[in-house]
Amino acid sequence: MVIRQETPKDYDAIYTVVKTAFESAEHSDGSEHELVNALRKSSAYIPELSLVAEIDGKIIGYIMFTKVHIEQNIELALAPLAVLPEYQKQGIGKELIKAGHKKAAEMGYGYSVVLGSETYYPQMGYLPAKQFHIMPSFDVPDENYMVYQLTKNTTEVNGTVKYAKEFGIN
Repeated sequence: MVIRQETPKDYDAIYTVVKTAFESAEHSDGSEHELVNALRKSSAYIPELSLVAEIDGKIIGYIMFTKVHIEQNIELALAPLAVLPEYQKQGIGKELIKAGHKKAAEMGYGYSVVLGSETYYPQMGYLPAKQFHIMPSFDVPDENYMVYQLTKNTTEVNGTVKYAKEFGIN
């Protein structure tokens, strides 16, 4: 498996991967694939943090981190993470997260927030955001809103997370 930065020629395959992966997702509004396209056109988009997982030239997974504001700090949101159903539960999502975290830390980001499964993301080191005094700008159960500290020596941040307008949640 190869994990690499997305390129424009990947966009159609990514659209299909994200749409297909979220069709059977427990918590989905069915528009994650459209969100990806909208975020690419926004100021929150970070090309280096939009990664694909590829096997034999076929894109089978995708992850996107975009900029969020926590008070005056610019940090990251992980959304979406998508793996084709036939490749799920094989560690591909975890490898995409690890690669994204590594690149984000190299780029100087301190934190990543995620709204997601309280059983999956803690396996990757995500902790309840409440512990960091980081809050979402919308109602969500505490156990589903998490933070990952990308570097040990990063400056502490706290406050309410403001997402790119494309998320439609601020």
